[in-house]
Amino acid sequence: MNKVQVPERKEECLCRNWNGKPYRSLDYMLRERFGEKVYKVALNGGMSCPNRDGTLGTGGCIFCSQGGSGDFAADAALSVSSQIDAQIAALERKRPIKKYIAYFQAYTNTYGPTEYLRRIYTEAISHPKIVAMSIGTRPDCLGKEVLDLLEEMNRIKPVWVELGLQTIHERTAEYIRRGYPLSCFEEAAENLRSRGIEVIVHTILGLPGESREDICATMEYLNEKDIQGVKLQLLHVLKGTDLAYDYAAGKFRVFEREEYLDVLIACLERLRPEIVIHRITGDGPKELLLAPLWASRKREVLNLLHHRMKELGSYQGKQYISLHK
Repeated sequence: MNKVQVPERKEECLCRNWNGKPYRSLDYMLRERFGEKVYKVALNGGMSCPNRDGTLGTGGCIFCSQGGSGDFAADAALSVSSQIDAQIAALERKRPIKKYIAYFQAYTNTYGPTEYLRRIYTEAISHPKIVAMSIGTRPDCLGKEVLDLLEEMNRIKPVWVELGLQTIHERTAEYIRRGYPLSCFEEAAENLRSRGIEVIVHTILGLPGESREDICATMEYLNEKDIQGVKLQLLHVLKGTDLAYDYAAGKFRVFEREEYLDVLIACLERLRPEIVIHRITGDGPKELLLAPLWASRKREVLNLLHHRMKELGSYQGKQYISLHK
């Protein structure tokens, strides 16, 4: 295991503000790395998922909508180049943008024949306005041929792989029908890092049956792994999902806004300061969102978070640094 680098005490004051935010945001990292603001274009590679096609199951994870986490992705009927061009045209009508990240978002984006993956990845990464490629997938869909392909693409432009972990707790993983053990995630992350590929981990805060301590334990586990980014996703209950049926039956409750802010701050304070926060709450499609309804006011939630952290003197890594002095 790689030794985690702990900031020296004299540097602690530098960890309290990243361009006006009390955590190392994706926007901050992108400006630092690429010299300007960079936008994502969400792509649909037309793939399925082993948790949907019968390999592991047919219903997907319990929280997954029909869009397979790609509710905001482009139309899979279009070529990858056409998807990119259409989204760039829409974004550039509002503001001048020069650089983009190609984000393969919908379903499991390494779940296909290697030659097909090579074609769509090459099409995306070769686009002149694309500066990096991010690929959302499952840890159990990263065989050697796929890993070799990702390593090859990473030599052209930076490639990030987003792994859907959600939680470290096996009881919760079984309930949400994740379909793989924690050891599978660990192996996938190690394989990616051995090839120089950056790893971003998806987590969900507020999964049924998980306490604040359970959620914080997932953050502390991630601190010990060689990961470069994390997504902190609020649990959304979406129409048409199996999770929605359990919610309607009263089997669990979702966070109130104040509860969520408290848990979110606890997570941020525990995470290593150098881990990039790629998502801080998330926003499901408004037409599908059943609960919590306050989550649709994303800007309001972020403003409240930043205000609360400023009031508390809170910042990413505060507890982590204190424990590792």
